[in-house]
Amino acid sequence: MLSSNAAAALAELTVVRHGQSAANAAFAAAEATGALDSGISGPDQDVPLSELGHHQAAQLGAYLVELPAGHRPEVILCSPYLRARQTLQAASATATGRGASLPLPRFDHRLRDRVMGELELLTAAAIEARFPGEAHRRSSVGEFHYRPSGGESFDDVAARLGTLLAELNQHYLGRRVLLVAHDAVVLMLRRLIEGLSWQQMADVVGAGPVANASVTRWRQANGQLRLIDYNRTDHLGTKSRG
Repeated sequence: MLSSNAAAALAELTVVRHGQSAANAAFAAAEATGALDSGISGPDQDVPLSELGHHQAAQLGAYLVELPAGHRPEVILCSPYLRARQTLQAASATATGRGASLPLPRFDHRLRDRVMGELELLTAAAIEARFPGEAHRRSSVGEFHYRPSGGESFDDVAARLGTLLAELNQHYLGRRVLLVAHDAVVLMLRRLIEGLSWQQMADVVGAGPVANASVTRWRQANGQLRLIDYNRTDHLGTKSRG
């Protein structure tokens, strides 16, 4: 595991989760009723934002350009998944409309969401019905260590993010970096940067999910990145949270 020194050459590291996606909305509706099918099909990487997600992304853009000049991002990296790209596009459009601009992004596959393999875009009820053995194995080993067939465990997500953090540390000395990504990425960055144990990670997850369009930020202090914001959503209107 990386320590907090691993990316400490950065002045600041901010990661935002994409706005609400069509799958986020559909899965919430399906799980509320116990439905097997969410109505979402196709590759996970092609799932777009919902209408609410576009609105959240615009609010995120307003938040970023309202930051003091010395705190705005200087470097942006983005997940290649459609919902992340649309989040950044909407945020950038809002910034431009307000007479400011965000840096041109670099897209990096290591910021992708956790790959779920044969369980991709399946509801919990569908997994139980179609893959009862997998549902049992998932429960037995625990979510952090469970790797679905053709997919990734959280350990795998952390491993790819570790290489990314090392590169950021090397190439962006003293810079403010923004990542646009997914909830699994936010969680594993906390584990890597802060050196959190799996039990501490369980406590973080138990306190509530990583919110859509939320902001998590670390700032350098005394040679280490220190967490100053986690899962921040006060830039979103009350009706845009959830």
